[in-house]
Amino acid sequence: MLAALAKRHGVSQLLVHTGQHYDANMSEVFFNQLRMPRPDINLEIGSGSHAVQTAKTMMGIENVLSEEKPDLVLVYGDVNSTVAAALVCSKLLIPVGHVEAGLRSFDRTMPEEINRLLTDQIADLLFTPSVDGDANLLREGVPRNKIHFVGNVMIDTLVRLLPKAHGEGRRAKGMRDANYALVTLHRPSNVDAPEMLTSIMRTLEEISQDIPILFPIHPRTRRQLNSKLGTQNSKLRLTEPVGYLEFLALQKDAAVVITDSGGIQEETTYLGVPCLTIRENTERPVTVEKGTNVLVGQDMARLKAEVQRILDGNLKKGTIPDLWDGMAGERIAKIIVKTGR
Repeated sequence: MLAALAKRHGVSQLLVHTGQHYDANMSEVFFNQLRMPRPDINLEIGSGSHAVQTAKTMMGIENVLSEEKPDLVLVYGDVNSTVAAALVCSKLLIPVGHVEAGLRSFDRTMPEEINRLLTDQIADLLFTPSVDGDANLLREGVPRNKIHFVGNVMIDTLVRLLPKAHGEGRRAKGMRDANYALVTLHRPSNVDAPEMLTSIMRTLEEISQDIPILFPIHPRTRRQLNSKLGTQNSKLRLTEPVGYLEFLALQKDAAVVITDSGGIQEETTYLGVPCLTIRENTERPVTVEKGTNVLVGQDMARLKAEVQRILDGNLKKGTIPDLWDGMAGERIAKIIVKTGR
């Protein structure tokens, strides 16, 4: 997205990093590996409750916008900083473009769902990654002329960096086996409830008897686990988080990915890798309808059964959704220039 806009004559950009993702393994490494320019401004928001993060972001971004007076602010995804920036822009009468607009899980117990709903009602330009996003926005009363189906910007990054991903990720983490499962978990419904996390870990131990498992631990999940990293049996390896390129290589080579991440549902769909999602719903239904994703909910018996099905060779065959071609950023840039924002 940044690169696409940089190629447009007369367009200048200011990159603001809110610092909501403050862990070095979860933030700094992405700037380095994705070859993103360094942020012009870092608000250094850090951790805190949803209210604290949102309020701090609103206070910080208001100062920036009042001084810079941009013609358009682009916000991404569904995190607290997304809705915070959109709210401030609406008060300052600064147009907002929302990238990844229209995604819905229809579960308002998820903080991200509230962020998505509010941001989409405020935004002036809504850039959707899949056609279900258009339908959701129209049903919610968003004018059609604000909605633009452009494809998936995260797939842009994947397409650009996939040639650089390699098998070193597996070897670096001691995964000598040709077949392995890759796990990532961070959602509160899975990791903040002790009984659920215990059930998941017990099930992963059982699955690891049939296929080795690599589990890079998200900081949130690590805080909930009593066991220390690196002390698990050789078939269930818990490690520190890995960088984007390394994780992309691990996804590409995995026999199956077990996750509760929305983005990984998309990446595995593009890569054609079986994905089992430990959630009751998804804001990315296209990954289920067209892709390789299967929702197993919090049913650990079903998780085991689906893994066994995959190991038996009964893979779900998916296709790549429309416009997931690495050109979403170019389409967004063209629309921004055309609309004069």
